[in-house]
Amino acid sequence: MWISILAALSFLISSYFTAVAYRWIKPDANWIPSFCRMGEQTCASIVFTPRARVLGLPNSLLGQVFYVALIAAVVGNFLFTTPFVYFYLLVSLVTVLLGIYLSYSLLFLTRVPCKLCFTSHAINLVIFILLVIGL
Repeated sequence: MWISILAALSFLISSYFTAVAYRWIKPDANWIPSFCRMGEQTCASIVFTPRARVLGLPNSLLGQVFYVALIAAVVGNFLFTTPFVYFYLLVSLVTVLLGIYLSYSLLFLTRVPCKLCFTSHAINLVIFILLVIGL
């Protein structure tokens, strides 16, 4: 159940980043809660950096696919069956490793303290830990 809740929360964060990346919404739209709004010169600027894309797609879009797949696996009750659990565990590990690199990038290269980014990376780590515990 926790995996579904965390995946749903991460899906919402990723959806926001994806919408900003494709310029469907403004990063500081008034209807977005103030603690989530991205400033044009801060969090929103990182969405358009080369490190915000894997295989030409926004990282957030790939995240959306992963989170929907996780929720489907939990709802379908096949997350912890072989070989699915190993697939999700591998993808989750890659997500955590990418998150470490992106956190380093945020702190030392772009020097942007993006709260939503760090929140998303932390949730990915917790999801990975829950998958390992579930084994």
